[in-house]
Amino acid sequence: SMGVNIEEGFEPKYISMPGKKKVIDDLLKEADKASAIYLATDPDREGEAISWHLAHLLNLNETDKNRIAFHEITEHAVQDALKEPRSIDMNMVNAQQARRILDRLVGYELSPLLWKKLCKGLSAGRVQSVAVRLIVEREREIAAFIPEEYWTMEALYSGVDTSGKTVEFPAILTHVKGKKANIPNGDVAAQLESALKGKNGLVEEVEKKKRSRKPSPPFTTSTMQQEAARKLNFGAKKTMMLAQQLYEGKATGNHGHVGLITYMRTDSTRIAQEMQIAAKDYILSHYGSAYVPSKFHAYASKGNAQDAHEGIRP
Repeated sequence: SMGVNIEEGFEPKYISMPGKKKVIDDLLKEADKASAIYLATDPDREGEAISWHLAHLLNLNETDKNRIAFHEITEHAVQDALKEPRSIDMNMVNAQQARRILDRLVGYELSPLLWKKLCKGLSAGRVQSVAVRLIVEREREIAAFIPEEYWTMEALYSGVDTSGKTVEFPAILTHVKGKKANIPNGDVAAQLESALKGKNGLVEEVEKKKRSRKPSPPFTTSTMQQEAARKLNFGAKKTMMLAQQLYEGKATGNHGHVGLITYMRTDSTRIAQEMQIAAKDYILSHYGSAYVPSKFHAYASKGNAQDAHEGIRP
């Protein structure tokens, strides 16, 4: 069924998933033995809703201060979170419920239409519908594009520098008689070429510039997927499967089973401060102070980023 009562205030109807009965029974058994229960799901809307569902399943009072949240999985972050438990934030829970309900209302109504008109198994919804619209609009722009011919011209000059040494350098034609160069076809290009051939050039000005290159921000889920596609030709599914394995960890010699990257589902570029300090200490001791910046790099997050986890890092 739709799972949402449209007639009575869009009230959602929840049931426990049949395949999860054993997990729920195990949780209830452990909850009966525990002197205190803390709900430490992700500190975003989805995580808050999961804590709320768990509170219902485990017969906890949702107004009790049993919810803890940490934005990075480090010892200090976990200890600090345990010092400041809070009650479940119902605003975040309701925001997530509204999203789920919207998914149902849009997806469950649209998908059957696709099955009827296009082919079985397709799904539409809150996100896909908008994405398809954007793709269609872009395709229409491409189809409506009228190509125009244009030419560019480059010359190779040679001259003598201040030390008397002969140097060669390329130059691109940008202006003709003070106006921006417009070379619409081969005939105009040929005319310009014969007008320039054999003529001396004059270097009027030399401008020197310094460029500083900043390191790329830490990976977020989307930038990691883009880079894996660009450099390794991996699809998003393969990238996430491999990242999951790195997150869960590998057996590494004397260290035992070790997680190799931080959580791979994130929209934040923030890095745990203790990790920054550890990296700084390592660079100082191995490479020297010349390689340590005066302050840690900080990258602005997008305004709508939930910032639930730090960026993906080793």
